[in-house]
Amino acid sequence: MEALVIRDADVVDGTGADSYRADVVVDGGRIVSIVKEAAAAGCQRPRAVRELDAEGLVLSPGFIDMHAHSDLALLHDPDHGAKAAQGVTLEVLGQDGLSYAPVDDRTLDAVRRSIAGWNGPGDDVDFDWRSVGEYLDRLDRGIAVNAAYLIPQGTVRALAVGWDDREATPAELDRMRRLVAEGLEQGAVGMSSGLTYPPGMYARNAELAELCRVVASYGGYYCPHHRSYGAGALQAYAEMVELARQAGCPLHLAHATMNFGVNEGRAPELLALLDEALAAGADITFDTYPYTAGCTTLVALLPSWASEGGPARILRRLTDEGTAERIRHDLEAVGSDGCHGVPVDWDTVEISGVGGAALGEYVGRTVAESAALRGETPWTTARRLLVEDRLATAILQHVGHEENVRAIMRHPAHTGGSDGILRGTKPHPRAHGTFPRYLGRYVRELGVLSLEECVAHLTGRPAARLRLPDRGLVREGHRADLVLFDPRTVAAGSTYDAPRTPPTGIPYVLVDGRFVIEDGRRTDVLAGRAVRRTPVSG
Repeated sequence: MEALVIRDADVVDGTGADSYRADVVVDGGRIVSIVKEAAAAGCQRPRAVRELDAEGLVLSPGFIDMHAHSDLALLHDPDHGAKAAQGVTLEVLGQDGLSYAPVDDRTLDAVRRSIAGWNGPGDDVDFDWRSVGEYLDRLDRGIAVNAAYLIPQGTVRALAVGWDDREATPAELDRMRRLVAEGLEQGAVGMSSGLTYPPGMYARNAELAELCRVVASYGGYYCPHHRSYGAGALQAYAEMVELARQAGCPLHLAHATMNFGVNEGRAPELLALLDEALAAGADITFDTYPYTAGCTTLVALLPSWASEGGPARILRRLTDEGTAERIRHDLEAVGSDGCHGVPVDWDTVEISGVGGAALGEYVGRTVAESAALRGETPWTTARRLLVEDRLATAILQHVGHEENVRAIMRHPAHTGGSDGILRGTKPHPRAHGTFPRYLGRYVRELGVLSLEECVAHLTGRPAARLRLPDRGLVREGHRADLVLFDPRTVAAGSTYDAPRTPPTGIPYVLVDGRFVIEDGRRTDVLAGRAVRRTPVSG
């Protein structure tokens, strides 16, 4: 007798095809049979140790978060309800060019400080790995959901070159190639970049192309956070498309938004650029989150010259009056590359999290609001916060446009990604709400996507990008990473005011055939493991 039969589910299988009614049988972590219209046909129905009545529920593949920042959260928070409760069964880590492998002791310390605003300082994590393979082995001890990993190009550059703004020497470039190749051999699915974050931002395109050629040779893909989402956004997208073409590397554009006032209503221009490349044979996909606000760290807004040399040198510059004034001028008058070439509007920069508990009064207010309360300039407030919080401050940046969000998510190359920062007192609601928001807001309420098409964007299409032959679809023989949701009630509970409110309408989530969410509650199951790159066939 099989382990589980899910009866009378409305199956949305992840291909974009019409839904159908079926009994789905799960055993040994896989879907072993699908009996369509079993009740109506009057045929012998499958039996199992456990039978789950799914009348009125949609059964779909588990959702794949193509842009996650759970690199440490999966290790220090076994519950990980932020993602499991949404129906996420696989996350892609190592994003934006900065993560925790491959490293040595020196590089690890600097990386931890530089992205403390994303992931916290990691004081509650035993960093007992240094290579990509060792990190994936650590995940294999048991995590809430599955995880794949991108080699972070900025971390690779920090390890081989350091944090200086200069070209890599031939020997350093060779070392970076080897590090990327080793990471792919150990199971990474591709490489990411953060081209507005140091030190990855200091790489010239010729260097990036060399690394992308290595990625392509292993069947991986390149996932850049490109050089601008603001004043130079279209040029930055075109730059990445051309780089990937030259390197012969598949391209997946991270959080493909068109933000700031200069890009209002310009999503069709981006989509035309991508359509032209796709028509010429390019292999391009991208992800987005269904919100208008962005999220990053306060230090990320600084100009690249102010970030050269790493966290310690940034802090020294901020405490020097003359240098701090240069930083202010670039931020407020010129438009720094860290702020995407647009002069910063402190009214749009909301503090979402701080590393120091004594700084909690800033959270939930914009920099401009805190400055007004203190009777000082916004830059004075921002500078003080950067120094006192040791660069660990996280922010929301309210610079997006709803019409762009809707236009971009309709594109057939689109996939879903939360870009969810999980730390902070008032994090972005996308960390807890991205996937149910797609289904509740943009399918049921607005009709921007059909249910079948939306599920394909969140499951089958990302699985195809990741080259996972047995995930992302409800199909016999595939992994039983599944979600059951009520299409009438599914919704994101999280809001900007209450960002950790759980979603509604998702009563069951299975990872490897085991319930991680049952009757709407998190179980103690840790069925997730590292999902390694599928080797290129000969």
